[in-house]
Amino acid sequence: QVRLVESGGGLVQAGGSLRLSCASSGDIFSISVMGWYRQAPGKQRELVAAIGSGGSTDYTDSVKGRFTISRDNAKNTVYLQMNSLKPEDTAVYYCHVHVRSSGRWSYNDYWGQGTQVTVSS
Repeated sequence: QVRLVESGGGLVQAGGSLRLSCASSGDIFSISVMGWYRQAPGKQRELVAAIGSGGSTDYTDSVKGRFTISRDNAKNTVYLQMNSLKPEDTAVYYCHVHVRSSGRWSYNDYWGQGTQVTVSS
C-alpha cells in the first residue's frame, strides 16, 4: 500500500502565496506522474498541474504563470507553489501519484486526503 500525506493548505488573502506538499510512502518501486487536482463546491474535480518522472510539466490554463509544480524523487514528494492567489483558486486540493509497487508491472493511482485552500478577496 501507498500512503500520501498532504500539508500546506490554509487561508490567505488574494495576491498571497501558499506552498502545498505531498509526501508518499509505503511500497513504492517507482512513481511516474505526480499531480495536483482541486475541487471547488459544486464543481467537478479538475487537474491543476502535473509533473512527469523526467520533469516535464503541464498546467491548466487558469494557473499558468502563477503556480509551479515540482518534485523531489529522493523523498517521493510533490510540491505546488501557488503565487498571486485569487478567490477562484479556493478549493480542496488533492495530490495524485501514479505508482508502481515492487514485484508488479502495472501502475496504480493513489490520492491524498485533500487540503483546503481558501483565498479571501
